[in-house]
Formats: sequence, C-alpha cells, structure tokens
Amino acid sequence: MDKEEIIEKSLKIFRTYFNEKEGHKYKNLITDFAVLDKPFVIDYRNISAYEPELAEALLENPEDVISAMEEAVKLFYEEVLYEYPKKPIKVHIHNLSKTILVKDLAPEYINKFVQVEGIVVLKRDPEDYPYYSVFICKDCGNEMALLQKPYLPFVKPKKCEDCGSRDIELDLEKSKWMPHQIIRVQDLYENLQGNETPRYVEVIILDDLVDKVNAGDKVRITAVYKVLPRKEAKFSTFKRILVANWIEKDTEDYERIEITKEDEEKILELAQRPDIVERITKSIAPEVYGYEEVKLGLALALFGGNEVVLNNKTRLRGISHVLLVGDPGLAKSQLLKSIVNITPRSIYTSGKGVSAAGLTASAVRDELTGSWILEAGVLVLADGGVAAIDELEKMSSKDRSAIHEAMEQNTVSVAKAGITVTLNARTTIIAAANPIAGKFLPEKLLTEQIDLPPTLISRFDLIFILRDEPNPVKDSLIAQHIFKVRQQEEVDIPIPFELLKKYIAYAKRNIKPKFSREAMDKAIKYYVDVRTRTKNTEEENDVKTLPITPRQLEAIIRLSEAYAKMRLSPIVEKSDVQAVIKLLEYTWRDMLLDPETGEIDYMILEMGQSMSSIKKAEKLMDLIKALDDGQGVSYIELLKEAKKQGLSKKDVDKGIAFLEKKKKIFSTVGGLIKISSL
Repeated sequence: MDKEEIIEKSLKIFRTYFNEKEGHKYKNLITDFAVLDKPFVIDYRNISAYEPELAEALLENPEDVISAMEEAVKLFYEEVLYEYPKKPIKVHIHNLSKTILVKDLAPEYINKFVQVEGIVVLKRDPEDYPYYSVFICKDCGNEMALLQKPYLPFVKPKKCEDCGSRDIELDLEKSKWMPHQIIRVQDLYENLQGNETPRYVEVIILDDLVDKVNAGDKVRITAVYKVLPRKEAKFSTFKRILVANWIEKDTEDYERIEITKEDEEKILELAQRPDIVERITKSIAPEVYGYEEVKLGLALALFGGNEVVLNNKTRLRGISHVLLVGDPGLAKSQLLKSIVNITPRSIYTSGKGVSAAGLTASAVRDELTGSWILEAGVLVLADGGVAAIDELEKMSSKDRSAIHEAMEQNTVSVAKAGITVTLNARTTIIAAANPIAGKFLPEKLLTEQIDLPPTLISRFDLIFILRDEPNPVKDSLIAQHIFKVRQQEEVDIPIPFELLKKYIAYAKRNIKPKFSREAMDKAIKYYVDVRTRTKNTEEENDVKTLPITPRQLEAIIRLSEAYAKMRLSPIVEKSDVQAVIKLLEYTWRDMLLDPETGEIDYMILEMGQSMSSIKKAEKLMDLIKALDDGQGVSYIELLKEAKKQGLSKKDVDKGIAFLEKKKKIFSTVGGLIKISSL
C-alpha cells in the first residue's frame, strides 16, 4: 500500500466515522487537539472496522503507515479548521486487537506494531533528543541536516559534502529537539503461570509521552518492536527495545478513581445500611466460601486508619498489615489475588521468587550510560496500594529483614554507590505462609511452626490461622459453593465489584474519623484491664507473662479507624472499638495461647516463646552453668538433674533448642553441651 492510498483511506475514516455516543469523533478530536492541546489518538478498532487493509498494513509496516497518517491528519486539520497546524502533529494509536506480554515478544514481531502490557519498574530522567540535527562545516559554513533515530547512536557526517572538511559541529539552535526518556516495563506477576520468571524490556518514549507514567504504574503500550546489537557483546545477540507510540495507564490510584454524582449517591445510600460492614465483608473474594473473620480483617486493611504527621515530621502509620498462616489448599493465595484485583496500584508476588532488592529498592548500573540508577522494588512500586506476598516463609532471612523498615516506617532507605535516598513505601502488606510441617499442629506455638522471625510476625496487626479440620456440614457447603463458582452460577455478591472499589476510594479520600470520648475510654480501659489481668495471673501462677504492649494498642486504634471508615463515619464509636477488640481476641486466642498456662502471652510474638517456656529455659541455663566444669555437660546428665528440678524431657529439649537459637549454648562434636563464650 503506497503513501497516497494510506492518506486517502485515513481521510475517509476521519471524515465518515460517526456513532451516537461519540458523534463525529475525529472532527471533535482535531478541534480538541488545536484548542485544548489534547493528543490525537486513533482507535485501532475504528481502522479495522472501516479499512481492514489499512489496519493490516499498520501492523506490518507501522513507521511508514503512521508517517503517512500524520500527513492525512494535517490535511484533515486544514479541512476542518481552515488553517495550517501551528504545531507538529503526532498520531497515536491504541486498542490493538491483541495484547501480548513482554515475555512473548518474539522475532516474528521485529519491526511490527505491537501492544504490550506490564508494569513500569524503572524510569530514567528525561533528556533532550535532536531528532532533526543540523551540522555546520566550520571551514566553509555549509549546512547539513540529518534525521536521527531515537533507538540508534547519534549520527554525525564524517565530512563536509562541499569542501570535504572534517571540522563539523552540531548547530544547537538550528537543530530541532524533543524530550526523550527510557522506561523499563516488566511482566505483571499475576499474568505469569507456575514458576515463570517475569521478563522486562526497555521502552523509548518521546515528546508528549515523556513523564506520563511513574514506577509502579501498570501500563498498556502500543509500540514498534526493535532489536539492536549489543555493545561489546561476546555473542551475536541483540537487545530488545520498544519505541512507544502511545501509553495508557491501567493503574488507578484511589485519588484517580472517577466517582460520578450517581456513584456518590449509591455509596452514601449503602453507608446508611445497618449491615454495611457485613455486606462489604461478604463482597471480598466471593468465590471463596466462609472465612468471615478473615475477610473482615482484609477489609479493615483495605480501608486503613489515619496516617498522623507530628510537628517534628514523625509519621505514625495508619496502614495495617495482615498475615494468613495455615494448611495448604485453604484458598490463601486466592484471597491474596482477590485483594489485588480490588485495590489499585497493587502487586502480587511470591516469596520464593523475590529478593530483598526486588522487594524494596536497589542501586543498579545503567546499561546505557554506565551510571548508577535507582530501581524500585515491589513495596515501592505498590506505594499507596497492596503488596500481596505469597509463601512468605520461602524468602531467605536476609530478604525478610529488608521489609522491616517498610512495614513500620512506610519508607525504604537506600545507601549505595553514592545514592542515598529514602523512598515512600506506604504499602499495605498482606502475606500468606505455610507451616513448616506442612500441616498446622495445635499443640505447638505459631512461632514454632512457621519459619518467620518474631520481629517480623509482630509487625502484622492481624494474624489468622487457617486450619483444615474435617466437618461434614461445613465441607458440604464448601463443596457446593465450589461447584457453583466453577459452573459460573450466580454467587451472592452484596456489593458489585466496581462499586466496592469506588466505595473504598470514597472512604479513603473523604473520611478521616476521630475517636469519640466513649471510644477512647473503651480502648484505654481495655488496654489497662488486660495489663492488670496479666499481672494478677503472674502472681497466681508465679509465671511472668508479657502483657499487651503499646504496639497492640496502636493496632486497636488503626483498626477502629478503619472500621469507622467502612461505615463512612467521621466518628469512631465505642461499638467500632468493641468489634475490633472482638476480632483481635479471636486471632490472639489462636496464636498467643500458652498451652501450659492457658493464658494469652504476648511474649510469643516478641520472643517466639511463651514466658513460661522462657522461664524454664533460664532455669535450664542455670543448671548447665552449675554442671559445666569447662568440658561440657552430657545430655543424659543434664536430663537427670533437670528432672530433679521439675523439668520434663520435653522442657529440656525445648529449652536446649531455644538456648542454641539464642547462641547461649552449643553442642560439641562429642555430643556435650557447652556454654557459648559469645
């Protein structure tokens, strides 16, 4: 198809396209382009419907076709507005019939027009690009012009066309410039299957597309796929690159979600219902049966509390983190993915495939410039949204420790290669983990069954233990629900998916609840009563336990604010605090109950052991010190003396494991137990 034919077919679409909803779409677009400086974006579906041959030519030979279409737009501009365009016209095209992943870019797409979906993981600073370069011969004054390619090295004439002189320089004033930027787009984790690794590609963006996206944005890009030879490559391999024609954000921040007047009326009407909290809870992951308490906890995490900034700039987080721990096959992963679908700017990832740098941020050397640049990780990319981390226990201890700062301070700090920066990571973490033994054992403590340090576990406001316990009635209901979902039968969803997203967005934008006097008194009284009750238990049983701490009180405050937001209430009522305390006690009974004393012991969260177990371990340590003559103590001798002190074999084994973990003792090759010199 030659240039004239492309122009003719393009003009036919611009002149004749009409529908009731959009009217004379392209006449309106050219007016908006001229008056409001809006981009001229053509829907590929319109081209395909009106001129299928042109649509096919666009995919096969995009650079020539788009260049000819820009000529057609200039003619259309003059035809509609009776004047010449005052600025360069760029034709953008979107809505291709096929969208591919980065990993699916193949040789068959080279120099073709493609539409790629992914997430922006790196954004370089914009630079100026002389697309029309004018060179001056310093000897004879001859001017030479060259059109540069944004994906190729800068081209300069070797010598003057007139006199042959090599003394040539770029005329900065006569050359024409446009902004030039490179971003890196990576496959979305949720689009991958099994153990597939996400791939990335560099994307060149020019002119009016520069600075339109940020790291963490999910995007759909139409572009020309190019391959370039690598510099100093040992093998004949080529680097993949996309030259963007148009970029659309798929990411919606809560601030950007459009809420119409009609939507607002529906939201406010919903908030008046007395069962609104229950309706929101049931609308989360409707494909998963039951788990009312878990879904309530997830809903509270989505709404979140109020972030507080003190006069000294200290920030008190309003974000609540949630951990799901339990037997395999109980829909933990499905719950995580459902939350990601509800929440804008959210990322799903697996602990077995992510590193510390992949979670937080890292300084990496730029392949193009050789300088150090900052690459954002999952928690930074999901700033303002949710990071759903599956199989958290499979992360290495080094990688897990990297998220402590993000969970508590909502920031990520990087100090490497001359880059010292603190990035926002105001990200709600919803994680899932499996027990070490494969199944949850009720006789053991939570911290003994998952390979996570207490310091990390304690940063989750809500921890739910999911157990696979046979129950004929419940099992029958679950099975029926699964069949309903699989056969696409209607499942009860009290609040439609899109309306729920808008409801959450409305609450986060407009509702900043304050505690009523009654609610504040209830929270304070509960905090004091629990600490007093714990003290009385210590005196009765002669076993010290760690009472509720300010960390748990802050969790009550955050979750109570979130509960009020669910009702769109500007006031946190006493009933909100009571509902949150009920939920927290539900989780604490499961994970903090000391089987020896029958009491809730918060030391389990802070130290990984109950205070009664720690006291026995200290008793065992005193015994080892008394028996060790410098050569060590045999296990048999220690067990014999421990029994005289009222310690069982289980107490001894548990105490030895705890003391070894704390590096207070160690076992020799000969099996003797010695006190550590550290």
